[in-house]
Amino acid sequence: MRDSLGEKARWSGFFALDALRGGAVKKKFDEDYEAMRFGTSVADDRRRVADLIRHAVQTTDYYARFSETSSLESLPVVNKDTFRENYEAFRSSKYRDAKDNRVMTTSGSTGTPFAMVQDRNKALMNTADSIFLSAVGGYRIGQKIAFIRVWVDNVRKSRLQLFAENSIMMESSSLSDESIGEMLRCIRDEKVKCLTGYSSALGEISRYIDRKHIDMSPFRVHAILPISETMPEPVRERLREQFRCPVRSYYSNEENGIMGIESANNNSYYINSESYHYEILKQDSDEPAAEGELGRIVITDLTNYAFPIIRYDNGDSAVCRRHEENGRFRLTLTELYGRRSDILYDTSGRAVTPYVITNNFWDVDGVKQYRFIQRGIREYELLLNGDRDKMDVGNMIARIRPALGSDAEINVTYVDEIPVLASGKRKYIENLCPEYRK
Repeated sequence: MRDSLGEKARWSGFFALDALRGGAVKKKFDEDYEAMRFGTSVADDRRRVADLIRHAVQTTDYYARFSETSSLESLPVVNKDTFRENYEAFRSSKYRDAKDNRVMTTSGSTGTPFAMVQDRNKALMNTADSIFLSAVGGYRIGQKIAFIRVWVDNVRKSRLQLFAENSIMMESSSLSDESIGEMLRCIRDEKVKCLTGYSSALGEISRYIDRKHIDMSPFRVHAILPISETMPEPVRERLREQFRCPVRSYYSNEENGIMGIESANNNSYYINSESYHYEILKQDSDEPAAEGELGRIVITDLTNYAFPIIRYDNGDSAVCRRHEENGRFRLTLTELYGRRSDILYDTSGRAVTPYVITNNFWDVDGVKQYRFIQRGIREYELLLNGDRDKMDVGNMIARIRPALGSDAEINVTYVDEIPVLASGKRKYIENLCPEYRK
């Protein structure tokens, strides 16, 4: 599909302006491309980690007690609570008064919102990473894009920004038929080429298209990039069929940025190891997880010097594969479970992929909303909002029981509404079992 003159002008204009400013974004874009083709240099990765540690020790109160030559493994694993409790101690004295710092605020969907300071170089590197990984997913900056999310004040864009980016803000706090119908009319009439937004909102749009028998032939979307939530495979496949384009999720968060993207066959995530150093640690200790073992994702952000993020446990879990050859390596997350508070365990204590629930429940007739909660080692609760005459609850339970265990106690509670989180995201799965929340 050809880009319009305006879209081409925005792509060319962006990099022309970047060149006038020194070309930092284009340089990083090219480095990301080379790393995807050939891998990241092991030596460069070690140097970047060492440089960041030296800077943190020299300029922050939190790391001042350590040696400038400390190994990464000798430093503590931190989390969002550590940052909140020691916020000023993490800030670099070198960048504390920098006028071009920016502050990124998390949604707080799994706790208290948190503000992350980023220096200008981090912002530029983040821009380059986003442009590159978006291009991998099929979207080139300058093309008409629609962002579907809850637009709180700290992320809302000005009219000038929207024009420059050729983007449209679409509000997902209400997903009524009227709201979705208006979204689709705008996507069609504005010839939108990329959709990005919460997986739950994209899923509701997909349901609406089928329910209303929408003619999709006038649409020009050629890339869909879900964010923030697990997308059930049946929803991904249906969106792919409806819009006739690939659907590839980002791996990202507000405090770091876009860190990876799903592979073309959607069975793993490519991780940008030019900007991030990853460790996968055991669930119950700070020892490295074995090859193929589900572990905690611990991130060292190699580009943020205003607020050094070193060995940050962001709450996600994954299985990682590292391929190293000729002094270069690639990282792939072969399984990504998201927040540990969203990981279910069977009655024997083995982790269960969330897709067991989302894939099995998405197409059940009569279901409007659901949430599946683990309350004990063998106790589960299914919250259901929908048409009770149509929902075959027995069949729903039969679908998932083999994955949870024959001795699983699955209780069903009917509700009139399952609210979204304050961030606008929808939590399909939650683990409230005390034994797994320690």
